[in-house]
Amino acid sequence: MAGIPETGTEAREDSERKHMILSASILSADFGNLQRDIELLNNSSVDWIHVDVMDGVFVPNISYGFPVMKILQEKAHKPLDAHLMIIDPDRYVQRFAESGANILTVHYEACSHLHRTIQYIKANNMKAGVSVNPHTPVSVLYDILEDVDLILIMSVNPGFAAQKFIKRTYHKISQLKEHLVKHDLKTIIQVDGGVNLENAPELIRLGCDSLVAGNSIFNSSDPIETIRQFKSLN
Repeated sequence: MAGIPETGTEAREDSERKHMILSASILSADFGNLQRDIELLNNSSVDWIHVDVMDGVFVPNISYGFPVMKILQEKAHKPLDAHLMIIDPDRYVQRFAESGANILTVHYEACSHLHRTIQYIKANNMKAGVSVNPHTPVSVLYDILEDVDLILIMSVNPGFAAQKFIKRTYHKISQLKEHLVKHDLKTIIQVDGGVNLENAPELIRLGCDSLVAGNSIFNSSDPIETIRQFKSLN
């Protein structure tokens, strides 16, 4: 599907196009009108649909699981970008693959054997992502960067929507981007939490390839126009 990174030469060519990937977080949608909001995204220039899965253990909140994934699988026309904020994610990798996830991101802090988890995700024909919480330095990821398609830097503490952006994130993006360039790696850098039209230009300038936006889209008076403005930042 469009927007999902390929490997080898295709990944390099895709990266050089400088195409910012906008992933709309369905967590901020109106669940009383979920199909309406899915159709809104289908008819927009959003690249991916970001699906935040929370277990109430790894993070202090519970979101949704496979019933919502089934609806998205049936109704969404965009790639599903699933972000697991759960302990022991290996238990559910295969089920997320069966539920239509195209990209599956797990947390560094939740995986005892991260390399094995990454390989398991890829064995189930999904792109593999790894996320780090605000307190976790990006340097802990250097040994697995060659194996992953995406690194998700949390710019808020995971668990709730509509939090304030943590400015230390800017430094983390710069640090990770510098390392990727030095080692000629094309791993996508994604940022999630408090992303809006005010801080998005700086995030892109520093090397962010994918922005996750939820509250700033769905709480907008004109979500389609807000999405268009995000995409115009390419």
